[in-house]
Amino acid sequence: MYRYLCMNQISEVGISSFTEEYTRTETLEDAHALLVRSADLHKVELPDSLLAIARAGAGVNNIPLEECSQKGIVVFNTPGANANGVKELVFAGMLLAARDIIGGANWVSAQEGNPAVSKDTEKEKKKFAGSELLGKKLGIIGLGAIGVQVANAAYHLGMDVYGFDPYISVEAAWNLSRNIHHISDVEEIYKKCDYITIHVPLTDATRHMIDRAALGKMKPGVVIVNYARDLLVDEEAVLEAIREGKVHRYVTDFPNAVTAGKPGVIATPHLGASTAESEDNCAAMAVNELKNFLEHGNIRNSVNYPNCDLGKCTAPGRIAIYHKNVKMMIGRFAEILSDTNIRNMSNTSKGAYAYTLIDLDEKADQEMLSRLEAVDGVIRVRNIARQ
Repeated sequence: MYRYLCMNQISEVGISSFTEEYTRTETLEDAHALLVRSADLHKVELPDSLLAIARAGAGVNNIPLEECSQKGIVVFNTPGANANGVKELVFAGMLLAARDIIGGANWVSAQEGNPAVSKDTEKEKKKFAGSELLGKKLGIIGLGAIGVQVANAAYHLGMDVYGFDPYISVEAAWNLSRNIHHISDVEEIYKKCDYITIHVPLTDATRHMIDRAALGKMKPGVVIVNYARDLLVDEEAVLEAIREGKVHRYVTDFPNAVTAGKPGVIATPHLGASTAESEDNCAAMAVNELKNFLEHGNIRNSVNYPNCDLGKCTAPGRIAIYHKNVKMMIGRFAEILSDTNIRNMSNTSKGAYAYTLIDLDEKADQEMLSRLEAVDGVIRVRNIARQ
């Protein structure tokens, strides 16, 4: 029996796919798995019983990844599950920036009770005129699940699309339209594009990637769209660029004390994945990731441990070993398991950490597990019973 805890409201579409082998707990100390959205776990003491955390969304800034890695806690996210919801909001943001829809709608609202509103509209509408997206150059920084969808849809809207991602996955490359200009230097986007949208994770390398130097290379009147993370952009520098007329609009989904209410800023209250469909998709993917991992030891879409998959556990015994990514580990495991037959094995690594799944012709006994746990560099060993 596995116990899970929801630290945020999680869609019932996902929760309902748990079987009778799972029970919901309200106590962190008892949980084998956590489901979270925005709950901050950095100051939470994670119990030894915890095996996995699934974030129903893409960003994992609220989860202490290194601590989880050291404790053998696998952290999952749900890349692509909310991609369509974010994609649609990106286009809404670009349209709001291209045409003063908000200003025009606010003007109409202020005309309540004005019997001459129809006549006045014809005189006032020129104040809210804008431009079209057709034919404009769009630069997309980051061609993951969301970036690819934005790129393909923008092309079909008649935009000239430039994409930058030095680490594009094979899957993303296959899904990207051949009509997209895949460029190798992000500065080409800065220099050429009328609209620039960002779709990269927040890391030390990407923090404030849109800074004064980047802004200085951009075309006058550029629109910057940020539905990824606010700290990717030096927002003080962007506000200065707006005042100077360099940036026409800054569209962000992360309002804060710097940007809220400022001229030239269109800020939405973190609505990117706030659709019923996105929440359902994220919850369903997160629960499926947890079930596959808890029942079979398989890892897919982890942000701190490598993907590893031996399929459904059908062998009499299966062992999962979390360990440091160092030499000679597989040899040590094989030596300990020499008295039994290894039916199948998969070993993968990600940075400093590695994960090994081993199928055996018999169930692992406690002595075998204890010897594996005693190997220098082993973090955790799980005995996965045959289902």
